[in-house]
Amino acid sequence: MSRKKLKRFAELESFPNFFRYFNVGKGGGWARKFYGNDRPLTIELCCGKGDLSLELARMFPERNVLGVDRKGDRIWSGARRALDRGLGNAAFLQSDIEILEGLLDPEQVEEIWITFPDPLPKRKQAKHRILGTAFLQIYRTLLRPGGIIHLKTDAEDFLDQTLEGLQKEEVEIMLLKRNIYAEPLADPLLEIKTAFERKHLEAGRNIHYLAFKFR
Repeated sequence: MSRKKLKRFAELESFPNFFRYFNVGKGGGWARKFYGNDRPLTIELCCGKGDLSLELARMFPERNVLGVDRKGDRIWSGARRALDRGLGNAAFLQSDIEILEGLLDPEQVEEIWITFPDPLPKRKQAKHRILGTAFLQIYRTLLRPGGIIHLKTDAEDFLDQTLEGLQKEEVEIMLLKRNIYAEPLADPLLEIKTAFERKHLEAGRNIHYLAFKFR
């Protein structure tokens, strides 16, 4: 491991807005204690450096925003910037998605954002896709009634596979927009660009958006 990563891991341990899955205990009380309130969470899964989480926290100071990623060296950037910018409503959790049900309470989440996930295009990888059946069951447990899942992706095949899978689930498609930048956007939330999105746009790829909720 590089000296830079070791330094970041050491710094993370001192950040009050950073949590590891094995330190928080069972349930979502740790989150309520950090935020100082019982407001529902907006979660960014596989948040990377936390670009979206930070912007959501800035735009909506009344919301509790939680970035989740399995790699601490990625989270360091978001947690550091949140502290530097005084975003007390932004926190970061190092965890795999598969165990989130044990780290949060049922219906503690209001929104889930998934931006530019690995599409895992091979058929044998389908069960590992972030919007596969097993993951959807986790989200259903965590989300409040009417809670929304947002997806942004540059992979049209992945979007089509997701839509095909959702036909077998009890969900309501709220908005499907392919190539969102083909015309002026009406929703400023869709204009928030992560580092991955900027790279995709520079490469000339189209960006697609899907929002849905469970019935």
